[in-house]
Amino acid sequence: MRTSWQTPPPAPVLVLGLGNVLLGDDGVGPALVERVRELFSGMEEVDCMDGGTQGLALLGHLAGREALIILDALAAGKAPGEVSVLAKSELLGVGALRSTTAHESNAGELLEAAHLLGELPEQVFLVGVQPERLRTELGLSPSVAAAFPSAIACAREIVERALIEIGLNLPAVPAPAVPFAS
Repeated sequence: MRTSWQTPPPAPVLVLGLGNVLLGDDGVGPALVERVRELFSGMEEVDCMDGGTQGLALLGHLAGREALIILDALAAGKAPGEVSVLAKSELLGVGALRSTTAHESNAGELLEAAHLLGELPEQVFLVGVQPERLRTELGLSPSVAAAFPSAIACAREIVERALIEIGLNLPAVPAPAVPFAS
C-alpha cells in the first residue's frame, strides 16, 4: 500500500534527449525530444526529458523504467543527417558511444553505470542522427534538420512498440504535421 508521502513510480517509458544545443548539430537530441513530447503529451506512461549534457547526473532518472529511448547525435561515419537505431545489445560493452560527439560519451557512460547498478531498463534504444557540424553555434545544419521526420518516426515506432510490450494500450498518436526547420 502506498501512503500519500511516497513518490509515485516513474513512467515506464523514458524518452531522453541528449546533447548540447550550443554546439550546432549536437543539439539534435534535445530538439527531437521536444517533438516526441508533443506526440505523447497527456500519456502518463511516457516521460520525455531533455537531459542536455548532464551525463551521470541522469542516472536516477533511469531507475524503475521498463524502456529507455535515447535521442542524440551519433557520429558513426555515415552521411550527415543519416538516422541510425541501436539496440541495447549494440550499446553495451562495445564502446559504441565513446567520444562520438561533443559531450564525450555521455550516453555510453550513463548506460554502463546504470547497467553496473542494475538500473538499466530491459528495453534500451538509441535513435542517433549523424551530425554535420559540431561547433559553437545555435541551430542545426540543413542535413540534420532534414532528418527530423525520419528520426521522429523511428522514435515514435520504438515508443509504441515498448508500450505494446509492456502491455499498455496505444492512444491515437497523430503523425507530426510540420517538418522541423532550424
